[in-house]
Amino acid sequence: MSDRSPLPPVRLASEPELARDALATPLLSRAARLARWTGDGRRVDADGLLTEEQLSAAAGVLGLSGNDAAARTREAWRIAVDTGLVGITGEEAGTAAAGAGLGLLTGGSPHDVLAMWLTALKAVLADASVPGGEDPAGEPAEGAVGLPAPGRDLEAGAEFLDEVLAGLYLLTVGEGGSGGGPVPLPVLAASVVVPDGMGEPTDDVLRQVSEAMMRLDERFRLLEPVGLVAYRPVDEELMTDAEEEPSTPVDEADVARYGMVRLTPLGLYGLRARLLETGHEAPVVGDLADKGADALLDGTAAFPPAAAHAETEQWLARREPLVAARELLAAARGTDPGAPLRRLRCQQALSLVGVEAEPALRDVLDDAELGGLARVWLTERGLDDVPAPSQEMIFWLTIDTVAAQLAAEGDSEELHALVKGLAEQHGGFFAAAWRVRHPQTADVLEAMGRLHPDRRIAKEARKAAFKARSAQGG
Repeated sequence: MSDRSPLPPVRLASEPELARDALATPLLSRAARLARWTGDGRRVDADGLLTEEQLSAAAGVLGLSGNDAAARTREAWRIAVDTGLVGITGEEAGTAAAGAGLGLLTGGSPHDVLAMWLTALKAVLADASVPGGEDPAGEPAEGAVGLPAPGRDLEAGAEFLDEVLAGLYLLTVGEGGSGGGPVPLPVLAASVVVPDGMGEPTDDVLRQVSEAMMRLDERFRLLEPVGLVAYRPVDEELMTDAEEEPSTPVDEADVARYGMVRLTPLGLYGLRARLLETGHEAPVVGDLADKGADALLDGTAAFPPAAAHAETEQWLARREPLVAARELLAAARGTDPGAPLRRLRCQQALSLVGVEAEPALRDVLDDAELGGLARVWLTERGLDDVPAPSQEMIFWLTIDTVAAQLAAEGDSEELHALVKGLAEQHGGFFAAAWRVRHPQTADVLEAMGRLHPDRRIAKEARKAAFKARSAQGG
């Protein structure tokens, strides 16, 4: 994922829960069993690998059989060595023995266990990044997007897998995403293959999506034993037809046959750790709970509504309602470009606070920046003696609200409806609005002129914006 903008915050399970999940993963539990089997010492070859005879015995210890038993045993052995569950000594002919990691796995902290699991994950991801099991002479289609041909540009293969996993993370934690439910493999493949803004995909792009699906099927089969994903593979019958004609499955009844993948709670933890390593901002719900109201309002400014709500709930849970309300109101003040969105987040946070906060809201009734939202809060709760706002305050609050919506959502459908409604409800809106002493009055009126569908009203808004900018000396 090349975009470095902050990702939506993720809800993570507790470290003890995640550590239990890590211990239960097939790959790490096999590696631990091999470490115990190794005990005080077993002879290995110069590369620290098991001999064929030992490999057969180790497979028996793991209860593995079949054509892939040897491969899965080798993988478990390598993970045991990489994580320190097994240590190798000697040069020409080595000796393997249970390592210090085994004690950490059985008697260490949850953090120790997770650190070991992350090491295992890194090794498995390195394997999954290498194209394999395909024709070495295969050439990618001209202009193809996705995994490279086997043996060619392995770095590009790693980047593609990272992009896919980052996309799966975003589909899981993003607003309107899967929320932890399974994602159809075609959807995931298309999200990284189909160019942004493309309408109907071409046959060539559909072919690339199909090819990417088949390669991702192999990768997710490799990643499931380490506990990163829960995966339902592509139906074998479909794989035999993959090269016959390009198609993107759209039948919802059959979509599961094309593969379904979801990140496990452990997978969310692991991918977030990798995203942080590569410089992404990947917050966790609750990160702001111990920080001040200014950090909360600024930090949640770019969050989707549901994420901002969850973060704010945790912040409020640690404070008395009246104290929290006063902190929020103080942090919401300002004339800087981010102030309107802070006030919107403040208003949303205060909607979660009970009537115990009433004194804090009454204290700001005469405040030019906060008096409007205070009146709204008090009125919504049916409280008595709420003074009517002045026309100046109404217009100021309106400009502030539109500025906040512009910052939060851009040209959204909700903002289009708000702009249209304002002009319809107030016949002389623009004649009065340009006089509002708000630092973003001109910007808001220009936006209204751009967004309103009626040309006459849009022209009025642009004229009002010109007057506002002239009055501000800009």
